[in-house]
Amino acid sequence: MCTGKCAKFIGISLYPLALLSIICNIFLFFPDFQITYSKEDAEGLYRLTDEIKYMGGVVGGGILVLIPAIHIHSTGREGCCANRCGMFLSIIFAAIGVVGALYSGVIAVLGLINGPVCLPEHGDWSRPFMNSTENYLGNPEIWDTCKEPENIVEFNIGLFATLLVAACLELLLCGFQVLNGLFGCICGTCNRKEVVA
Repeated sequence: MCTGKCAKFIGISLYPLALLSIICNIFLFFPDFQITYSKEDAEGLYRLTDEIKYMGGVVGGGILVLIPAIHIHSTGREGCCANRCGMFLSIIFAAIGVVGALYSGVIAVLGLINGPVCLPEHGDWSRPFMNSTENYLGNPEIWDTCKEPENIVEFNIGLFATLLVAACLELLLCGFQVLNGLFGCICGTCNRKEVVA
């Protein structure tokens, strides 16, 4: 496959992944689809996990992947000297995308491991699964420990797992573009103008 066409494919593939990451992170701010949990309470605390506030999906998987995606997509066009300069720059942009995807993925893993902030049946707002010796991810029987927000465990697992999958795909695509950019920098994009008869 031509390095220019490959760059276009990678750029186009990164757009929906970056958008998905941003949307998932925004939804995480509204557990049970209510804004009350993202507001400051009487003690000055927010009832959201720290990993949501780190905005891995918006900053890492979103912005730090979307900007490289735009450049990588445009790199596939025909340019001077077989667009070798554009392919060289795509290596740098793809490396930024790798960093963003790694950030998003690490935050998603931490969000999954530590569990949500919730109101247990007996006690105050806390993260009941954070220091538990039992793995809550594989044990749905203990998910009803969290009484409020409703279905918060499933909500967090679904969105953080989606962020993790998107981050892994972004990492693969950006990593592949680093190699593709290297070949494109050496060999050019191999785009040719079609001659119309």
